[in-house]
Amino acid sequence: MEDFSGSGDQTGGLVQQVMEMAVSFAPKIVLALVTLLAGLWLIKRLVNLLDQKLASKDPTLSKFLCSFAGVTLKVLLLISVASMVGIATTSFIAVIGAATLAVGLALQGSLANFAGGVLILIFKPFKVGDTIEAQGFLGAVTEIQVLYTVVNTFDNRRIVIPNGNLANSTVVNVSIYDKRRCDMTFGIHYDDDIDKAKAICRRLVEEDPRSLADPPPRVCVGGLGDSSVDLIVRAWVPTNDLWPYYWDMQEKVKKAFDAEGITIPFPQRDVHFYQEKPAG
Repeated sequence: MEDFSGSGDQTGGLVQQVMEMAVSFAPKIVLALVTLLAGLWLIKRLVNLLDQKLASKDPTLSKFLCSFAGVTLKVLLLISVASMVGIATTSFIAVIGAATLAVGLALQGSLANFAGGVLILIFKPFKVGDTIEAQGFLGAVTEIQVLYTVVNTFDNRRIVIPNGNLANSTVVNVSIYDKRRCDMTFGIHYDDDIDKAKAICRRLVEEDPRSLADPPPRVCVGGLGDSSVDLIVRAWVPTNDLWPYYWDMQEKVKKAFDAEGITIPFPQRDVHFYQEKPAG
């Protein structure tokens, strides 16, 4: 008959060790969970508070710093929670460092976007609220995030552009100045009175309240085309009125030219047929 007393003693000893470990680690685990949940809640509140403080002063910097601060604080929180459970902090940091290196090599494009975001914040080629033309899109900047810049186009499309592309390519900021020059070209017939056409254009510009007196507008002959004399009209207007002014002036000039007998020609070509007489 087998004696199971020794096996029973070993099982009882193992259960006792497990219970002792559970009693020993349970408070640490509970404390770590509470710390994790409280830390995440506190980080969210701090990030929101930072966003509220910076949004009114510098909306461009606000989104970037809030994103960066949120990620950094969460990493520090995880390290703290791991040390509370009993995981060696140095080993944990070494693992995070190795993982960061591996992820960094795999995500070189994202690191370039991060560096691009930092350059945009330092040199400020544009800020939130500016209208820019970049990567084939024209729209208003709504957010500058850690990796991407969000642009809303005027036909209500949301464009997300990597910061690396913006930092390493040409960006046209069309709203950085409070006034812009509106360039327009109007063609008249070669038989029309140039001085009369110039006077009409100058009058229309001066009558429009959006036209600025400084710098003064200018109307001149810009070129002699194949079928028209090209008049160039250059007027300075507030930046926000540029395109409405341009569209309105096209209509006003056309109607005024029609009323004053000034012809706006269109390309024409004369074709002559010659009939050769048969030989002999």
